[in-house]
Amino acid sequence: MNAKVLVIDDEESIRFTFETFLTEEGFSVTTADGFEAALARISEITFDIIFADIILGDRSGIDLLREIRGRFIKCPVIMITGYPNVETASEALRMGAFDYIPKPVRQEMLVRTAHMALKHKALQEEKEKYRLNLEATFRSIKDAIVTVDQDLVVIEVNDAARSICGINRNAIDKPFNILPTNCTGNCIKALRDTIALRKSVELQRMECRHNKHIKQVVTVNTSPLIAGPGEFSGAVMIIRDETRLNELERSFGERQHFQNIIGQNNRMQKIYRLIEDLADVQTTVLITGESGTGKELVAEAIHYTGKRSSQHLVKVNCSALPETLLESELFGHVKGAFTGADRDKVGRFERADGGTIFLDEIGDIPAGMQLKLLRVLQEKIIERVGDSIPIKVDVRIIAATNQDLYRKVKQGRFREDLYYRLKVVELFLPPLRERTDDIPSLIRHSLQKLNNKLNKTIDAVSGDVQKIFMDYPWPGNIREMENALEHAVIVCHQNTITMEHLPQNLRNLYNDKIPVLPSEDEIGPEALLRALEKTGWNKAKAARLLGVNVRTIYRKIDKFNIVTERLK
Repeated sequence: MNAKVLVIDDEESIRFTFETFLTEEGFSVTTADGFEAALARISEITFDIIFADIILGDRSGIDLLREIRGRFIKCPVIMITGYPNVETASEALRMGAFDYIPKPVRQEMLVRTAHMALKHKALQEEKEKYRLNLEATFRSIKDAIVTVDQDLVVIEVNDAARSICGINRNAIDKPFNILPTNCTGNCIKALRDTIALRKSVELQRMECRHNKHIKQVVTVNTSPLIAGPGEFSGAVMIIRDETRLNELERSFGERQHFQNIIGQNNRMQKIYRLIEDLADVQTTVLITGESGTGKELVAEAIHYTGKRSSQHLVKVNCSALPETLLESELFGHVKGAFTGADRDKVGRFERADGGTIFLDEIGDIPAGMQLKLLRVLQEKIIERVGDSIPIKVDVRIIAATNQDLYRKVKQGRFREDLYYRLKVVELFLPPLRERTDDIPSLIRHSLQKLNNKLNKTIDAVSGDVQKIFMDYPWPGNIREMENALEHAVIVCHQNTITMEHLPQNLRNLYNDKIPVLPSEDEIGPEALLRALEKTGWNKAKAARLLGVNVRTIYRKIDKFNIVTERLK
């Protein structure tokens, strides 16, 4: 169809010139001699381009442009002026004119401007189509979607965000972290991490405790928002309400993960239930288990499932700090307390006030610190180094160790009273070799994380690799398995991890298990018959069993004159 053009000018000669030039170029041209006539034409016909003179009797082309935009007509408007100046052009363009052309009009310029306007209109219509499609998709998704810029200001939200998070479109252009969402706001940290590190963050099965949805369980995914090639502009957050699924899995004892803990083993189901029982009580918890079993993840799950989840979770690795620094790190110090203390310092216990402190490797704290920690447990009071003023703290303590603390108590290397204060509830994490049925799930979860981290697209591991993972005892547990997978992902340049991509110690384990097959010359009639009988006389399977080509089986059958009813 020919593009429809409206030409508005109070001079008949100009209208005639435009109509002649544009008709020759294949346009369908309609003319109007003034403001009112133009409005009548616009009400009757949908035009692709409008040319309007700046001066239209007692009205102006700017008035007409304003009316066109007020009616939300999308076609390009090109102004015609006999006296072009910066002010007129600026006003026209500010009002949304596509361009302006001066009189006298030259045919070449008119035709070129018309074609450029058509291309612009086509591009705008294509963009609008994509926008409407995206908007429809955005609205139809049942997960809550929130996009923010680099300053955490909300750019867009979808309808599902209202029911899941209590956030509606009134939140647009407001800082996300000050919105009254009536929940713990744990997702804000995920957004901040994504913006700071420009990496995806996933929070599995997090209890967000929305006021309108008691014990609502959600999975949160945040990813960088890319505006153009290499142009980072913020983050997008997707929140999936998994409350119902979580309740069903819980009732059947089949939860595959809890918070960021992966596993559906029966022992893990009991751990999930114990974490829930511990979440809202302030009992001190001692998490035990071998190195790499996920003690820190359990501490996080206890904190983020409980009422303190909106407050700080402060972590301390007790084995990483010498005794001279440990006390200052835990309790803080005042200026002048020791050489180098040039200002007051707030300790980890004060920073955790109202929240939780996680004391990892608690078995490594020296005897002097054990006594001071015991006082904190008993009285909830600390004193900064160099100060005698007691400071009251409201802190829940979760400790962890991979050592046998009871043995250390018997050896006199750990205070018995502190041991029993810490061990009000003990939560033991089984080693990976005792929950091998969780290994496939852990592999899938780790591959997803590593793909995001290393920008890879690895789908799976081969059957041989999975068997090695299931057979290997994993003395370093989940941490060791994740490290092995990371090694494999780095060196793998295909979609599936195979044996050649594994660390040497795992490849050695595989090689040790490979049976030594006889050579072709060593295969005698008895070995051949056993292989044929074992495979139901399937010659291809017998060849694979013996590690030879199927043609070799036929040659051997003929050589040994093996003739049975099944081979005739």
